[in-house]
Amino acid sequence: MRFVTAFRQFCLNPRVLYIYFAVVLMVPNFFLFCTEPLSAWSRVVYLLLPLSVYMAALTIWRKPGISFWVLFLFLILGAFQLVLLYLFDRSVIAPDMFLNLVTTNSTEAGELLGKLTPAIVGVCVLYLPALTLGLFSMRGEYGLTRRFRLRAVLVAALLGVLSVGAALMARRDDPGFRVCHDIYPANVIYNMGFAAQSWHRTNNYPATSADFTFDARPTHDSTLREVYVLVIGETSRAANWELFGYDRPTNPQLSRVTNLVPLRDALTQSNTTHKSVPMMLSAASAEDFDRIYREKSILTAFREAGFRTVFLSNQRPNRSFIDYFAAEADRYENLRDRLDPNDPNPLDMDLLRLFDDELARGAQKELIVLHTHGSHFNYTERYPDSSRYFTPDRIETIRASEREQLVNAFDNTVRYTDAVLAGIIGRLDSLGAPAVLIYSSDHGEDMLDDARGHFLHSSPIPSYYQMHVPMLLWYSDAYEAAFPDAVATARANAPRPVSTNIVFHTLLGAGGVETPLFDPALSLTDPRFDPRPRTWLGPYNDPLTLDELNLIPSDIDEFRRRGLAFP
Repeated sequence: MRFVTAFRQFCLNPRVLYIYFAVVLMVPNFFLFCTEPLSAWSRVVYLLLPLSVYMAALTIWRKPGISFWVLFLFLILGAFQLVLLYLFDRSVIAPDMFLNLVTTNSTEAGELLGKLTPAIVGVCVLYLPALTLGLFSMRGEYGLTRRFRLRAVLVAALLGVLSVGAALMARRDDPGFRVCHDIYPANVIYNMGFAAQSWHRTNNYPATSADFTFDARPTHDSTLREVYVLVIGETSRAANWELFGYDRPTNPQLSRVTNLVPLRDALTQSNTTHKSVPMMLSAASAEDFDRIYREKSILTAFREAGFRTVFLSNQRPNRSFIDYFAAEADRYENLRDRLDPNDPNPLDMDLLRLFDDELARGAQKELIVLHTHGSHFNYTERYPDSSRYFTPDRIETIRASEREQLVNAFDNTVRYTDAVLAGIIGRLDSLGAPAVLIYSSDHGEDMLDDARGHFLHSSPIPSYYQMHVPMLLWYSDAYEAAFPDAVATARANAPRPVSTNIVFHTLLGAGGVETPLFDPALSLTDPRFDPRPRTWLGPYNDPLTLDELNLIPSDIDEFRRRGLAFP
């Protein structure tokens, strides 16, 4: 009993709590100190600068528990950062991670959180006892003495001066060094502000794009019935497609389809849906992303050229550019708006009912966009039990011991996508009219592929598996008969390294839609096709070359092993 009393008194000692709270606040820095590629001087700053700030902040109130609770935002950011490190091993919370919070629906978030038990338990073990002791400190009788607080402030000031000196030395060695970009938590707060600014600009899009026009006009024979289809895949990676060299039968139907043109060396320009999909639907790209705030989408370009435009989706609205672009169509339907309470998870095959209805209308000229759910986690929710080809496929938690189930479930989603695409192609083929289908996934996915243990996508630094996406083009016999040169050119260009920024221009070129925004160098069907060196959309919407991404050697080796161009 005496021991318990002594231990309780020790734990509630204000000085002990002061040190304990400072250590808890510094935990993300300790981890990032080990994971980030830092110079010697920036490592000094990484520890001393935040420690000096926390030490000073914890002395503002006599009871350190009050100060600790006032710093609650930093605990939330710390928890977020530690979960990110659990998933990706390195990197601070980028602006896109904050934007993902407001563009990911609650159902998908719940599916993921249910599989991250170790990370969530670890965060709770770290922060909940500290918060509890903070409450005891607030209600307790004793606090820090005036003398202790003064000494702590003086030590914090000394550490702050030393960290400023180290920051100047780090800036001397690396002119690009910035505390707001390179030191946690200053960089996370800066990124949060950047994300808020981007979110505001996105919400302002209807006003900033209101007067935009493509000045588009048709160039094909007006008497021809033509149908162009863009299928947007979700989170599907080329590494698991039989068409792109995978050793499992994940494309049994597409493997037998004629007139199919696989693009074997295609990379996405972003590993986040709220950026990658809009860059397929518009002229915006990693090289010039800011134009997205003032220009409209492929749907408006085709509408101006006299096409009926349709957007069919199996994705919940997420208040991103995707929703704004979808609203530009003559018809926009979302399976998620008509959910059956007994079947809250519509499958991509359900989109074909809407697709059939649209084809039955018999529009003379038509562009149809289908946004699928594809291979988005939780994988087992993306296909029916009848499509469980690879088993076991039931996932209990995300860990290396269950990777077989994880891969089996993912491969089942690819087979299901294969069936969906084959169904669309079969319907287009039966029309006997010129028709073209383009499919591309928005980005890929990590699935505990190597010793890093990475899972999911949207990591600040991507991997090969997140970058290499399945992309293909299909054309009908009637399209080849009407436009043989376009087909021959597309087949000749297919082996070249491309990025997802070709989707917009290839659709315009294939559909004969002429506009000043059309870039023939990015259209597969144009003899002037000449894709530029591939770039990636950086965290601040800036273009980065593949060399600037700081991919680890094993990712670069994966590119080369598969015969892909790098950089």
